[in-house]
Amino acid sequence: MGTLAVRPPYQKYDVTVKRSPIDGFGVFAAEVVPRWHKIGEVRGESISIAEARRRAATLKRIMIVEVSDKTAIDLAQSSDPMRFTNHSCQPNGQLRIIAGRIEFYALREIEVGEEITVNYGETHHEGRLTCQCGAPGCVGKL
Repeated sequence: MGTLAVRPPYQKYDVTVKRSPIDGFGVFAAEVVPRWHKIGEVRGESISIAEARRRAATLKRIMIVEVSDKTAIDLAQSSDPMRFTNHSCQPNGQLRIIAGRIEFYALREIEVGEEITVNYGETHHEGRLTCQCGAPGCVGKL
């Protein structure tokens, strides 16, 4: 049954973290996630935008999300599995910032074993990182 007994209440669907064909580790559905349903959230250290950009300038693997014009969340020390959500130019999920929270929703039904992906949009990589999603119409850079 996966991590159902120990997952936090904001993690709505059971997921697993394992090696991803896209990059590093990824998060995979351990149960079917219906279209438009909230999959879960990710929480981390609240920092200023200036600090986020300072940290991002020194890292290859960035796990920082800007949630407002003043605040960002650094997910590097988070224990939430959704922090491993990889980018895809043809994602099956969507990241939304709602009241300062980083939430993930299914854009379509996601099957058991399928990697959950989102389109990162603008990133701290500023186009310097090659996209590895392999999706049709991939834009090539993050």
